Amino acid sequence: MAKVRQLPLFADVYGQAETPKPVNVASVPQRSPFRYPGGKTWFVPTFRCWMASLKNRPRILVEPFAGGGTISLTALFENLVERAVMVELDDEIAAVWETVVNGDAEWLANRILTFEMTREAVLEELQKTPTTTREKAFQTILKNRTLHGGILAEGSRFIKYGENGKGIGSRWYPKTLANRLLNLNAVVNRIDFRCDDGLKVMAEFSRSEEAVFFIDPPYTAGGKKAGKRLYRHHQIDHEYLFTLCESLAGHFLMTYDEAEEVKEMARRHGFHMRLIPMKNTHHATMREIVISRDLSWLDALTHRA
Repeated sequence: MAKVRQLPLFADVYGQAETPKPVNVASVPQRSPFRYPGGKTWFVPTFRCWMASLKNRPRILVEPFAGGGTISLTALFENLVERAVMVELDDEIAAVWETVVNGDAEWLANRILTFEMTREAVLEELQKTPTTTREKAFQTILKNRTLHGGILAEGSRFIKYGENGKGIGSRWYPKTLANRLLNLNAVVNRIDFRCDDGLKVMAEFSRSEEAVFFIDPPYTAGGKKAGKRLYRHHQIDHEYLFTLCESLAGHFLMTYDEAEEVKEMARRHGFHMRLIPMKNTHHATMREIVISRDLSWLDALTHRA
């Protein structure tokens, strides 16, 4: 009888069972209109594996630090959940999501398509005081696409040279952005957006066994400065977040920058950790920590933290 060769776990995602290479984000469908610092497009294949490992299909995904919303949008477009609760405290980012859920995605798409991209036009537009949520949303998209690295936090500067010397407009792809916004209409009725404290909303759903949580907090634990530099709302009680995760009735998956303080908190709360490779904006390979109650489904792909 011929010997049957066992295929490596999740080989269809990474193509190997050994230490995986960082995901090529170009292979992942781009759903979000944001060019978001700390975005999770690279994490999508791992997120899909996690969802597939759950015994029962969850009804609700709660993303307490939604930002660009890549994970929630993936879950909705791929019908991994019925509904996504997206939470974001930053009022500028929130304005974009509120514009979408309020039915103004088409208005925002048209505003992007008709805007003539010049440095002078950008400066003129951003000097205006928005009087409606959708006007604020347009200004946010404009900032996100013309500020260095898409960073909206105070102190961020305009792109100077950009791709191929195209300057301030090098990240401005009006047709692509408009299409992404219009495509959101296919799932908008399944988005529950909250401009709120993510920890508060987590507590609201903590007893629900139908909810799962994808948690990607600002990376400020262990003295890390990335969260402070990238996000307006970077302060968070990391210890309380871990305590809250311990109380969740549903499953959760959490990602963090690699830091000893984070590892120690995970150990204290009895969670499992793995290291997974990613590439930063400078294309350097780095590792992030994935934390949950059970990560056996990841064992073939990652290092122990």
